[in-house]
Order: sequence, then structure tokens, then C-alpha cells
Amino acid sequence: MPSTRDLRRRIKSIRNTSQITKAMQMVAAAKMRKAQTAALTGRPYTDLLNQMLGNLQNDVSEFSHPLMEERPVKKSALLIVSTDKGLCGPLNTNLLREILPYDRDNTVFLAAGRKGAQFLHRTRRNLKAEFTFKDSPDFVEARGISRFLQDSFLSGEVDKVEVLYTNFVSTIRQEPKVRQLLPILELEKLDPDLVDKDSESDAGDAASSSQDATEFLYEPDAAGVLGSLLPHYLNYVVFQVLLEAKASEHSSRMVAMKNATDNAKQLIKDLTLEYNKVRQAAITSELLEITTAAMAMEN
Repeated sequence: MPSTRDLRRRIKSIRNTSQITKAMQMVAAAKMRKAQTAALTGRPYTDLLNQMLGNLQNDVSEFSHPLMEERPVKKSALLIVSTDKGLCGPLNTNLLREILPYDRDNTVFLAAGRKGAQFLHRTRRNLKAEFTFKDSPDFVEARGISRFLQDSFLSGEVDKVEVLYTNFVSTIRQEPKVRQLLPILELEKLDPDLVDKDSESDAGDAASSSQDATEFLYEPDAAGVLGSLLPHYLNYVVFQVLLEAKASEHSSRMVAMKNATDNAKQLIKDLTLEYNKVRQAAITSELLEITTAAMAMEN
């Protein structure tokens, strides 16, 4: 049985830890609100851009673009968007588990976030490039990553590009997602995970009715506009992926730190109860010794 001194030390240590986790929870909550707002605000723009490009593609007959070229896949690239820091629950574990089915010989891996890069180094996979991005991702950062992916695809170094990231669903739910970036497929079918489902149906009805009633004119022509917008579309998709990943990271960390704080409080309560029992047993033992000694002196 531990002594009262040992129990006091453990209670003090756990109380100090709970103060740290509580502070980290509050910091993560503040960052979470900002990251969630940025991710949710970007979804309607992605949806509208996707619809506009879909309308453009419908107005162009036999349109071809280097970013839409489908060819036999000899080498593929996978971009892993992870976190830079830990203490965010099972977020990175669930994400990095999706890498295991990929053939390490025919896949080139790229990492945005230190945790993904560290996993690729540990598992001895081919890490071609590592990118960094801030807590509040900038479009410039996303454009640099997208430009690297486009150059790799256009040069023929890889025939297919996918991105693995954590899609933000809610504060307590984040899901790993794998989606294809290159070659660009039918635009109407792209990006289903980054679009709010309710707004998607409303916007889809409005777009279909508007398309039936309105004829659009493009300068210089529809093919030229579509070709110019495809690289921007990819840039913004990567940007939205970074926003989703950051919203998921801060949400998961806030929940993890809250659970750690609650567990610490419960552990302190259990140790305090045990401390009182040990202390009461020690007092009772001392009283018995005093009483026994007094009775022995009387006899």
C-alpha cells in the first residue's frame, strides 16, 4: 500500500498535468473556431467554381487539356497532409493507416506536415518532397504545393496524383479521405467531400434552372477560359484541403485535451479518496497503539 507521502506527490503531479492540458484545451478551442470558420467558408466557393467549370466543359466540344490527360498509371504520387505536432488523439494514426495499402515501389510520396514525413522516414518509403504550412494556411502555400504536383504530372514523372487528408465533418468527427487531383476527371463529379450537402442540393437546383434559362458568352472563348481556370481550380482545391486538415487537427486536439483534463480530475478524485483511507487507517492504528499501551500500564 502506498504511503500518504507518495499519494500526495502523485496528486500534486496529476494536478499540474491537468492544468497544462486545460490550458492546451483552451488554446486549441480558440484556434479551432477560427479554423472551422475558414474551412466552412471556403466550401461554397469550391462548389461554385466546380459548377462553373462544369458548365464550361459542357459548352466545349472535344476539349482537351494536359491536366486532364488520362494515361496508363506506371507511377503515382500521393500527397499526405498531416499535422506538425502531436497530442491530437487518433487523428494522425487513422490518417497514416491509409498509406499502408500503397505500393512503395510504384508510388512517390509527398508530405505536408512533419508527422507524415516522420512516418514515411520510419517506414522507409520514397519521400520526394516535404512542405510546411501555417496554422492559418495561406493560398500562396497551397499554390506552391499545387504547382509542384502539376509540374510532376505534366513532365510525365507521375501519371496520377492523389491527396490523403483528414476531412472535417464536425468537432468530434474527422474522417481520412483520399481523392484524386490529377488527371482532372469530369468536373461535375469532382470534390464531393468538400461541399456542404444541403447547400449542394440548393445550389444544384438553382444552377440547373439558371443553365436552362441563360446562355453564357465567353471571351475569348469557352475553351480558353476553361484552360485558364483549371490550374486555379487545382490551387484552390489544395488550399481547401489544407483548411480542412487544420480544422480537423484543432478539433481533435481540443477534444483530446478535454478528455485528458477530465481523466486527470477523475484520477485526482480517486487518489484523494485512497489518500483519506490510508490516512484514516494510520490514525486508527496509532490510536490502537496508544490505547494498548495505556491498558498495559494500568495492569
